[in-house]
Amino acid sequence: STGLTEEQKEFQKVALDFAAKEMAPYMAEWDEKEIFPVETMRKAAQLGFGGIYVKPDVGGSGLSRLDTSIIFEALSTGCASTTAYMSIHNMCVWMIDTFGNEEQRRRFCPSLCSMEKFASYCLTEPGSGSDAASLLTSAQRKGDTYVLNGSKAFISGGGDTDVYVVMCRTGGPGPKGISCLLLEKGMPGLSFGKKEKKVGWNSQPTRAVIFEDCVVPVGNRLGAEGQGFSIAMQGLNGGRINIASCSLGAAHASLLLAQEHLTVRKQFGEPLANNQYLRFRLADMATRLLAARLMVRNAARALQDGRDDAAVLCSMAKLFATDECFGICNQALQMHGGYGYLKDYAVQQFVRDIRVHQILEGTNEVMRMIVARNLLQG
Repeated sequence: STGLTEEQKEFQKVALDFAAKEMAPYMAEWDEKEIFPVETMRKAAQLGFGGIYVKPDVGGSGLSRLDTSIIFEALSTGCASTTAYMSIHNMCVWMIDTFGNEEQRRRFCPSLCSMEKFASYCLTEPGSGSDAASLLTSAQRKGDTYVLNGSKAFISGGGDTDVYVVMCRTGGPGPKGISCLLLEKGMPGLSFGKKEKKVGWNSQPTRAVIFEDCVVPVGNRLGAEGQGFSIAMQGLNGGRINIASCSLGAAHASLLLAQEHLTVRKQFGEPLANNQYLRFRLADMATRLLAARLMVRNAARALQDGRDDAAVLCSMAKLFATDECFGICNQALQMHGGYGYLKDYAVQQFVRDIRVHQILEGTNEVMRMIVARNLLQG
């Protein structure tokens, strides 16, 4: 809470309490049974967490990017997988709120902010992950509609959600040929692949999203033709802060679990907490967590203020925080010894759930490319 305003401390407390009471007790069950906890997320939406940085006139909370980071970090202490889906949902609603016209904002945002309906972000394709500008899903204009063909891969919420923010090709090759369409579940020609079996993130379904001559009204286009790639990248700047914040929450929770285990577990006649090596490792974990948190919050402020260096700071923060926080969770598991590898202990789930954070919202290798390009361009 250091450096936060009284209002931000209150957001943090509300989110931490919600995580402790409504998420943590069910985290393992959601993981094991692969439950998408819709009603729990709707309870979170009643606290304003369904459209955190969306304008209030369409049901959002109108909070800052820093406020958002604080909230997602706190919620992730209860379940990183569920919070990560909520962060993607929030990113989608923000895109509609920011780039949509008034009719679109008022048609889509209120039900998404209340989480009566849920949203999915559709950028990645089977053949274009990191190279998003080469996506092939096509949308051909026919009168006042687009006819959409292609598929998207690894879509969080796919098949269970209601609104799909889809990046597709309406023009020539490269980023300038990409537009953004809003699809609604039930549209003819929209279907879904099998539910993927994943290492973690099991409280949110992941499926391919498939378009076969799917007819979408031109009125469902977000922004102008050719603006889609810009919309996608601006959304991802915030998405990177959000997912880094989810990693912070998982690392914070894992650090507390390790701290408790070292205190209660005895070996060679004394608590593990008396072992100097383990004390030093614990100190390193806390230091790395604080460094990552400060980096994420600095990037969140830069994004909120619209600074020129915001995109590169978001990339740095995502890279550093997701790498460091995975290391913290993994070290916490190691400190638990064999117990850490049992599903009875929450630490293994945090490890599994945040491993993917180093891959999604732009792989950490791509984050390094963005940072290096910025440095070399002066």
